[in-house]
Amino acid sequence: MSETIAFGPFTLAPRERLLLRLGAPVALGARAFDILAALVARPNEVVSKVDLLGLVWPDVTVDEGSRRFHIANLRKALGEGREGTRYIATLTRRSYCFVAPISETLGLHPAPLEVAATYPLANLPGLLARMIGRTDDAAALSAQLLSSRFVTISGTGGVGKTTVAVAVGHDLIEAFAGAVHFVDLGALNDPALVATTVASMLGLSSQSDGALVAYLADKRVLLIFDTCEHVIEAVADLAARIFSAAPRVHILATSREPLKVEGEHVHKLRPLACPPEDLDITVAVIQAFPATRLFLERAAAGGALLDLDDIEAATVASICRKLDGVPLAIELAAGRVESIGLQKTTALLDERLALLWPGQRTAPARQKTLQATLDWSYGLLSESERQVLRRLAIFIGHFSIEAALEVVAGGIVGKEHIFSAIDGLVARSMVAARPAGATMRYRLLDTTRAYVLQADTDEAALEGLAAAFNFIGAVGYGSGKPFDKSGCAEASTGWNQIKQKYLNR
Repeated sequence: MSETIAFGPFTLAPRERLLLRLGAPVALGARAFDILAALVARPNEVVSKVDLLGLVWPDVTVDEGSRRFHIANLRKALGEGREGTRYIATLTRRSYCFVAPISETLGLHPAPLEVAATYPLANLPGLLARMIGRTDDAAALSAQLLSSRFVTISGTGGVGKTTVAVAVGHDLIEAFAGAVHFVDLGALNDPALVATTVASMLGLSSQSDGALVAYLADKRVLLIFDTCEHVIEAVADLAARIFSAAPRVHILATSREPLKVEGEHVHKLRPLACPPEDLDITVAVIQAFPATRLFLERAAAGGALLDLDDIEAATVASICRKLDGVPLAIELAAGRVESIGLQKTTALLDERLALLWPGQRTAPARQKTLQATLDWSYGLLSESERQVLRRLAIFIGHFSIEAALEVVAGGIVGKEHIFSAIDGLVARSMVAARPAGATMRYRLLDTTRAYVLQADTDEAALEGLAAAFNFIGAVGYGSGKPFDKSGCAEASTGWNQIKQKYLNR
C-alpha cells in the first residue's frame, strides 16, 4: 500500500497521482498535481519560484504566465477562499508555502485513527493533525517513561503538556498492548475523588484506594494523569503508592508543578523557540522556528490570507517573543489576525482585551482564554505567593534573587518566607528561572506580568511598591550593595509603568 497525505477534506496519493475530496476524485492537470505534490512534501516550508520550477519543470524553460496559470488552477481545484479556506500561501510574490495541517497514512482509504477500534481498553484522545515543535519532546519522554516508569511533564499553563502526553500515549500504545489509560482530572473539584475516578475508568466495582492499588499490582499498564495541579496532594499520594506496589505500571502525569514524590522524574516542557531579537528576520527565517510556524499555521487555519514580506515576518517574530513562545497564547493571537489584521493584533497584545481573546469552543474552560488559564494558576497560589508575585511584577525582564529580596521585603512577607514563595512560584511555572553562571536569573512571562498588573491593587500594595522603588532610587548604581544593576534598571522601568497605570488613574 502506498503512502497518502491528508489535509482538510482531501487525500493525496502521490504515487497513484490521485487527489480525492471526501473520497471522490478531483480533476487536476498534470502540472497542477506536480505543484501540489511538491508543496505538500514540504509543509510549512518556503519554496522559492526557482526551486518550484526545478521540481515541476526540470530541464524545461517555463514562462511566468504558465506558472501562474497552473497555480491558479490548483487553487481553484482546492476551493481556496471558500469559507476562508487556505492551503497555499504566496510569500512576497516570489515563493510559496503549503500552510494547511497535514497527516500521513497508508493506503488510499485509511481507516480513522481511533485507538479504541484496535485496543478496546484504551481511551486516549485523538492526536493533533499536526504537532509543531514537540516531536523531540514526545520521543524523549517515551524513552524516559519506558526506562524510569514515572515521569511528570511540568510547565506553564498553555505550553502543551496535555498535547505531548497524548502523543506519548499513542507512541507507546503498542508497547503496552493497548493498556493505556488517560485520566482527565481537570474537572475534579474534590481531591477525595481522584482514586475513585481512576478506579471507575478501569472498570473496578470497588473504588477504594486499596482495591485500586491491589488491582494494579501485577498489571502492565500506562496511566496518564492529566491536569494534576489543583488536586496535587491526592494525585501525589496515589501515584507514589502505585509506583511502589505495582512494579509494571508506568505513570505519566501533567501538572503545572511537580508531584515531588519518590520515583518521579520531571520533564520541564519549555515554550516553543522563537527567532531571537538579534537575528535578521526574513520570511525564510520565521519558517525555521516552531513558535512562528505555529502562528502562521493557526492564522491560515483561521482564514487569514498572509502574503508576508520581511517586515511583516519581523512582526510575527515579535508577537511570538512577546507571547514567550507559549503555544496557547500564540494560537489565540493568531486567531485574531483574520478579523483585525497583523498590526492591530500586535498593538492589542498589551491590553487587557488580549487576555480575553477566545480560543476553540471545545477547549477546557481553563484554556478558553489566557485570562482563564492564568486565573486557574493564580487560584492555586497561597496568599504569600500572590503578594510576592504582585511585587515581582515591578520587574521587566530578568532579575536576580538579591533584587527580588530587596523589592519584595517590606512587612507583608518576611525575608525568611520569600525564598519559599519564589520556590513555589517557580515550581508552579508562574516565574521562569534559568542559570546564569553560578547564579540564577528569574523573570515573569510577559503574559503573566500583564495579568498580575491587571489584578486589583489596593493602596497598601501600592505603598509597598513605592517603598521598593524608593529603595532603588536610594541605592543607585555602583553602591557596592548586593543589588543587581540590571535589576535596578528593570525595576525602575516597571515601577514607572505601574505608577502610570494605578497612581494616575
